[in-house]
Amino acid sequence: MIDQLRLLEDLKSLAAAKQAEITVAFDLAQRRRQAAAGVPTDQVGAGVAAQVALARRESPARGGRLLGLAKTLTGMPHTLAAFRAGQLNEWRTTLIVRETICLSPEDRAAVDEELAADTGTLEGSGDRAITSAVKAAAYRRDPASVARRAAKAVNERTVGLRPAPDTMTYLTALLPVAEGVAAYAALSKEADTRRATGDARSRGQVMADTLVERLTGTPGGITGIELQLIMTDRTLLQGDGEPARLPGYGIIPAETARTLITGTARGGNTGQPPRPAPTGNPPPDPAYPPHPASGPAPALDLWVRRLYTAPGTGDLIAMDSKARLFPPRLSRFLQIRDDTCRTPYCDAPIRHHDHITAWHKGGKTTTENGQGLCEACNHTKETPGWTAKPLPTSSGTRTTGRHTVQFRTPTGHTYQSTAPPLPGTLPTKNVPSETLRAETPRAETPPARTARTQPAETVLAGNDKKAAAGRRNRHVPALTRPSVAPALTAGRLQRPSVQVLGRAVRAGAP
Repeated sequence: MIDQLRLLEDLKSLAAAKQAEITVAFDLAQRRRQAAAGVPTDQVGAGVAAQVALARRESPARGGRLLGLAKTLTGMPHTLAAFRAGQLNEWRTTLIVRETICLSPEDRAAVDEELAADTGTLEGSGDRAITSAVKAAAYRRDPASVARRAAKAVNERTVGLRPAPDTMTYLTALLPVAEGVAAYAALSKEADTRRATGDARSRGQVMADTLVERLTGTPGGITGIELQLIMTDRTLLQGDGEPARLPGYGIIPAETARTLITGTARGGNTGQPPRPAPTGNPPPDPAYPPHPASGPAPALDLWVRRLYTAPGTGDLIAMDSKARLFPPRLSRFLQIRDDTCRTPYCDAPIRHHDHITAWHKGGKTTTENGQGLCEACNHTKETPGWTAKPLPTSSGTRTTGRHTVQFRTPTGHTYQSTAPPLPGTLPTKNVPSETLRAETPRAETPPARTARTQPAETVLAGNDKKAAAGRRNRHVPALTRPSVAPALTAGRLQRPSVQVLGRAVRAGAP
């Protein structure tokens, strides 16, 4: 079995090397075709990386890196040979290319010959050892280029946020080495000081809490920034277990969503019981002393905005506009529905609200003809040969239920993108479309303009499940109107008709 594992690993490397060779050939063919079609010289090659990404089921950014890797390997025969032979996998081949990309083609070829990876010189080396060997060889060949690359890297400093398991996130910063080391040392010093004075939190917890406090200027991290939370009315009011969605992060458990809204204290080694939701400005309760690092919980303005969905499919009710640009409410609608860029395999944040069928081609400013795209994908869509169109939600005897877009590339290949399900939406793959249509009271569905806002205090007076369930009819009758949420039919799937959007803003903030 061990021999089989090794053989399959070698086969993976061989397949990836072959993909690189095909990618180079495809890039050349596309460039020739674009040049023959009269595409301006500075635009030749546009859209190639995006097509590579779709074919390999990767994000457009990853597709660009794969294209760059393939083209660079044509000038590094020893590395490419080691890649084919399985001596290097795709990631370690990428490391070698990445560390030599600043060199001229001649110097890069010289480093490739010096390392001679196909002779087994890197056999048994890990990622760090390979990176160090390539860096040293590149510096010996052209120290000036390496220095210029380091100086240029300063301009690429940035901050990123990506999801982590268990409703946590990775907040990362790409910084020059001096600033990065200084920031970490400052956090370490603060953690050591607080631990020495009896703080019960771990060193890592203190560093994380201090980072948030110093960045936001507020203990606990809640400032005037709006935190939007999408959940069903059942999750909000009845203690239902349906997960919620936090834009910019993704799906979070129902209990975590209710905790964010009710303002209970974060978990961890605080040594304190959970803090109840603040109401007004009550006097300090000795049973709930402040968090040792954060002090009193910040006051919040909590609001609920009702969003109506079709009971049969879970799709948001459409909105229209006669304007060329998407107005704020329609843009917010697209943000909530699409969550991230709609290009298949792209998880980038939405930056542009795009007409699927262009405005100058008769496309309307509607939710059906609108989609959220990242900046790069929106530019790619405008490249000659690319087309997109919205598809009907029903096809044959089945229904997708949610907004779907079909993309067609210059080679004629098609790809589909379906809007992600909102919280409370059940699978529809086994439900006949005629059944869903029969169960959807279209004539009684309230228009999108009825999505009003109201203070959350009127629907949240605590975290007790039974009390909240008993109050819902008195405070938010629109959430439970029979015309919007019909009764369950035996043997048939029903969809929620209401989604609840929670906003958390610091009191007094604009």
